[in-house]
Amino acid sequence: MSIQNTRILFYGAGVIGSLYAVLFSKAGCEVIVLARGRRLSVLREKGLLYNDGHGTMRADVTVIDSLPDDDSYDFVFMAVQEGQAEAVLSALRTNRSRTVVTMVNTITDYSDWEAILGKGRLLPAFPGAGGYIRDDVLHARLTPYIIQPTTFGELSGKRTARTEALGRILKSSHIPYEIVTDMHSWQLSHLALVVPIADACLGCEKMEDIWKDRKALEKCSDEIRRNFRFLSRLNQLSPFKFRLLMHCPSWLMASAMSCLFRGDFGETFIFAHARKAAGEMQALHDKLYGYMEGNRL
Repeated sequence: MSIQNTRILFYGAGVIGSLYAVLFSKAGCEVIVLARGRRLSVLREKGLLYNDGHGTMRADVTVIDSLPDDDSYDFVFMAVQEGQAEAVLSALRTNRSRTVVTMVNTITDYSDWEAILGKGRLLPAFPGAGGYIRDDVLHARLTPYIIQPTTFGELSGKRTARTEALGRILKSSHIPYEIVTDMHSWQLSHLALVVPIADACLGCEKMEDIWKDRKALEKCSDEIRRNFRFLSRLNQLSPFKFRLLMHCPSWLMASAMSCLFRGDFGETFIFAHARKAAGEMQALHDKLYGYMEGNRL
């Protein structure tokens, strides 16, 4: 499969769907974006606008509002919030596309999702990106590989023709990526990190000033380390760098978070999402700690 002949659908036109649509389009893929509501109206009127650091550009994508069953794509990227996932998977069930990449924060082991979609069609993933849409213009960028690459993997844990094909597309699009053997454990570990961070941000009177609140940051660090230790006992802590963080002193982790939160990184990758998806983060908080309580050794 050549990049130029690859058809990709993004089901969801928020920050993540829009950014990856821009990058895949620039790499030469045929990109279609399915949007709803106001975002659909904006995309039809103005196109997919994004800031490339120098000015506002328009991506070469096609915008649709519905998906016929007989329309087929090499990859369908589902870029929605977790609460919308099952409805979207149900809508995709009768579509002919063979691979649906679920770029969604979730605690599920994916078995229920696969049952909805159909066996062998689900490819779990998670984005390495962040940002916001302001005045209908996308302001977003990828996270560095060392922090979080785009991550995906088969439910079987094996490398397959389609994981290799997706890797080639990501590489051609200059997107750092990693193929893992257990996306469920990876997602649990990711949530063990981001849920305490979201809790700290949303609990701060002025989110942008959390970098100053040493007490809140050390409390957040303690919670992350406890979560990591718990998942480690279940053999579900992934990737390896989290094992290093598990042994990192709280004062050192708090200092590192203070530096990250203080600059543009905090606004792009943390605060913007915490503001927009506060309800989703609260639901994930409840599911994560419910999972941990139900699996106490």
